[in-house]
This record gives sequence, structure tokens and C-alpha cells, in this order.
Amino acid sequence: MSTTDRIDVPTVGARARRVLLPLVLSVFAVVGTYGAAQDQPDRRSPDWFMVVLLLIGTVSLYWLRTRPIPVLWATVVSTLVYMLREYPWGPVIFAFVIAVFTVIRLGHRAAGWTGLIALYVGHVGGRMILGLDEQGVYQVLLVGTCFCVLGFVAELFRAHRDRVMAAAQTRREEELRRAGEERLRIAQELHDVVAHHISLINVQASTALHLVDRQPEQAGPALSAIKDASKEALVELRSIVGILRHSDESAPRQPVAGLDHLDHLVSRTSRAGLEVHKIVEGNPRPLPAGLDRAAFRIIQESLTNVVRHANASSATVRIRYGEESLILQIDDDGQCLAGTPNEGNGISGMRERATALGGTLTTARTPTGGLRITATLPL
Repeated sequence: MSTTDRIDVPTVGARARRVLLPLVLSVFAVVGTYGAAQDQPDRRSPDWFMVVLLLIGTVSLYWLRTRPIPVLWATVVSTLVYMLREYPWGPVIFAFVIAVFTVIRLGHRAAGWTGLIALYVGHVGGRMILGLDEQGVYQVLLVGTCFCVLGFVAELFRAHRDRVMAAAQTRREEELRRAGEERLRIAQELHDVVAHHISLINVQASTALHLVDRQPEQAGPALSAIKDASKEALVELRSIVGILRHSDESAPRQPVAGLDHLDHLVSRTSRAGLEVHKIVEGNPRPLPAGLDRAAFRIIQESLTNVVRHANASSATVRIRYGEESLILQIDDDGQCLAGTPNEGNGISGMRERATALGGTLTTARTPTGGLRITATLPL
């Protein structure tokens, strides 16, 4: 089957469905009215003008979806003229009912109710003006009640349609919000991974350049650390990019980094020239995945900041498992300027991670003049 065939088939099908209702209703209206006329000898006999009025209402339904209000008024006028000429009662009202129902359901409430009132008032007033047989109060009220019921039923369907559309819109907005949150989380992961490993590589590369001419035999550990850091960076980046691409190819299936990777992080950072001490207080226990990942990334980013900016020789990572919260404290022995420490993207990202979990993150100077980062994450 060609591309043209695949495109044309749905178009022809949709057009056929639009034609089907007016066609069936036209046949039913004409045949039904002629049949009903047999039992209504007191009404005007069917003629060609009656058929024209019937077809105006039914055929116009073809454009009901694209031009609902003009179609509504076409059915109002044709039905009103039909009634005032006292043609036999029959299916003439069906086209008008369908038009009013559709117009109100699509949200054109004023036009729909105006059409109902116009037909009702035109029928009652027109009979009085033309001097036709007077209708009893009961008959007038009955017709008015039927029109009101038609309008209210259409309103119920319109309200249901609005609720369905609102629910669908809410779902779309929720999906967009979740997608935005996921993009933010992945952006934070990328920042932490890239910043940490590139910082270690930069430090080790500087060390290697310094030693390569003077003490070439001591440059080996620095180059080895560069190799390890770059390899780990590539593995983590490939995992994150695999998530972004929804790739089916075999990406690494390593667990998401958490506090169980902390020893490896401490060892790797120590090889970069920063002596790191880890202190654990309280009862270590399994943590929720989101909190575990956030705690690891906060410590990783804190050590990255120390390596890049603090000009420190050592740092202490203190983890305290409390009754209701996990407290992380990272101190360094570098030099922090007087006043509040400057906060770059790294600290802002850490604070966002803590806030997202309902926690807090603060920065302050240590008694020795270094930087202290304290994060409190509720359990």
C-alpha cells in the first residue's frame, strides 16, 4: 500500500461518517412524515415545500462539527416554518434536537439556549399572529417543559465533557511537571558527576605535570588516578545518557550511587591529594533510595568544592544517624573568607537536593577558618 493510500483512507472514512447521519436522517424524516400524515387528516397535506424544509434541517447537519451555530439556526428556521405551516407532526424535530444538543455540548451555551427560546417563542407567538388554532395552556407548558429538559440534558453532557477535558489537561500538566522534575534531577546528577571527576582529573593532571620533569617516577600514581577517575566518569555519564535516550542497548546496570559507595569516594578523593576522614555516629541502617542518593551526592559535591576551591589539605565527613533525621557535616581545613561563604552552583544544587526531601542545608565557618557544610535530611 502506498503512502497516499494510507493517508486518504482515514479522510474518506471520516467524510463518510459525516455524510451518514444527514443521509439516514433525511430518508427517515421524509418517509416518516409521509407515513405520519396518513393519521393526521386535519393537518396540511405533504407537498414539495415540506420536503424542502425537512431536507434543509437534515442536510445542514453535515456541517454541524465545523459550523455548529449556522447549522443550529438553519434547523430553527426550517422547523419553525414547518410548524407554522401546520404540516403533519413527525420526525421534523429530530434535526433541531441534534443541533441544539451538539451546540450546547460543544460549549456554545448562549447560542443553544437562544435557539431553544427562539423556536418556542416563534411557534407560540407565530400561531397567535397568524390566527391559527389556539393552543391550550397545558399544551404550551408541555412544549416549553420538553424544550427545557432538552437544554438541561445537553448541559449535563457538556459538564461531563468539560470534566473529562479538565482531567485530561490535569494529567498532561502532571506529566509535564514530573518530566521537569526528572530533567532537574538528571541535570543535578550530571553536574555532580562531571564536576567531581573533572576536578579530580584536573588536580591529578596538575600534579603529574609538576612531577613529570623533576620526579618522573612519582607521576605514575597521578596518571593512574586520572585513568580511574575518567573511567568512572564515563561509566556514570553513559548510565545517565542511557536514561535520557531510553536506550535499549546494554548500558551499565550498576546500582545508583549511595552511601555504600562512600568508602570508594573517600579513597578516590584521598588519591587526589585531599586527606579525607570519615566518621559515622549512631546506628547505620538502610535508607530510602532518594535520600540515600541525595546524601551521597551532597557529600560528593562538598568534597568536590573542597578540592577545587578551598586550598585544603584535609576534610572530615561526619554522618550522624538520628531518630528522625540523617545529619551530614563536611568540614575542611582550608581558608574561608570572613562573613558568609560565597555560594556557587555547587552549594545551590546541594541545597535544592536537601530542600526537595524536606530538609535543610547550611554553610558556616569552622573554628579553624575552613568551610562547614551541614545538611539535615528527615528520615
